[in-house]
Amino acid sequence: MKTSPRAAVPAGPATARRRPFGTLREGIHDLTSRVRLIRFLVGAEMKRTHADTAIGTLWWILDPVLQMLVYWVLVAVIFQRTTPDILLFLMSAILPWKWFASTLSEASTSITSRQSLIRQLQFPKLVLPTAGACAAVVSFAFGLVALAGLYILYPERLSLWVLALPAIAAVQFVFSLALGIFLAAMNTFFRDVQNVLRHVVRLWFYMSPVLYSLDQLEEQPVAQNVLSLNPMAPILDGYRRILYGTEESVGGVAPDWLPLLGVLGLSTILLALAIVAFKRAEPAFARILS
Repeated sequence: MKTSPRAAVPAGPATARRRPFGTLREGIHDLTSRVRLIRFLVGAEMKRTHADTAIGTLWWILDPVLQMLVYWVLVAVIFQRTTPDILLFLMSAILPWKWFASTLSEASTSITSRQSLIRQLQFPKLVLPTAGACAAVVSFAFGLVALAGLYILYPERLSLWVLALPAIAAVQFVFSLALGIFLAAMNTFFRDVQNVLRHVVRLWFYMSPVLYSLDQLEEQPVAQNVLSLNPMAPILDGYRRILYGTEESVGGVAPDWLPLLGVLGLSTILLALAIVAFKRAEPAFARILS
């Protein structure tokens, strides 16, 4: 029995390019089958981070606290904004934003910072930006200790809605991971990406409701509507609602689930596209980094 030419062609890179869903399945398999490798890379990253500082791991807790104090001086002292319980107001958005910025930074350089490893070993490179994103999750978890300490100052702000934090964090993780995988591939080909990224993230910070809330822009409806299109706006607003509440209410309130579901849907599509794009670019990494 003769085999048809189509059946005789092995599934290689060219075939994967014609079948994006096959490439996506391959990428998902790379991640699910390399959980131990991702865990090892996360552990190595955590040991490397702040390993040369005097207070080491404690810095993961102190860093967001110091950032909060810096922005408190800017908002409350210099601009004299009278926001109730302002330290918790700031911390409830600064902490997740720090996680977001750290994820993009770690993931974007995850390929270029491991040139020797990529040249010497054969393994799915998709685990590298994923491990970088997961390491940032651990840092965020340490920062939650500092956030919990603020409830000693504002116990009336604590409510059962704080239990919704993992759901909002999951939305942010999918969105951050999608961007991180895209940036990791792009930075391998165009090294200026990591330099431009620093400025983009800084601008993105001020266009996101970190130092302010969208409710404070009610008298500027155009700005409010434009800034609401920012995918990080519903995420940060969700954190602030469950951890702080609003300026009118005391204690956490329900987040606005509909925009969060919209961001989750968008993030899922972006993640699928990022995996496909990364897998198609992956064969060129070793050549470019050599």
